[in-house]
Amino acid sequence: ANRSRSIDEQATMHPPLDRPHPDCQAQISDLHECHATTSKLKFWGCNRVKFLLDECLKAEKKRLLAEMNKDYEAKRAAEDDVFRKAMGKEMSFEEYLQQDKDYQAARKKSDER
Repeated sequence: ANRSRSIDEQATMHPPLDRPHPDCQAQISDLHECHATTSKLKFWGCNRVKFLLDECLKAEKKRLLAEMNKDYEAKRAAEDDVFRKAMGKEMSFEEYLQQDKDYQAARKKSDER
């Protein structure tokens, strides 16, 4: 589940590097330098540098997602309240589903599969 990738494993393409990646500028510069100085005939010449860049981009993405979602529950509750008021309803859709016996039975049956 949460294992580290080895350098020898087949790597995937990194995201576009033309947008800012403030956490990974050093690794991006290293990759550009490696591509500029390594022979195109040496196909795997920059794998180590790319692996370090991939790890950095993964950590950056994890940090950005945590930052964006830090108050997700509060935002979601506020959106639900606004929607409920706009629709003139007393309960949210999720609350309705929790009380719907047919939905709960279908969900239980689906979980048992």
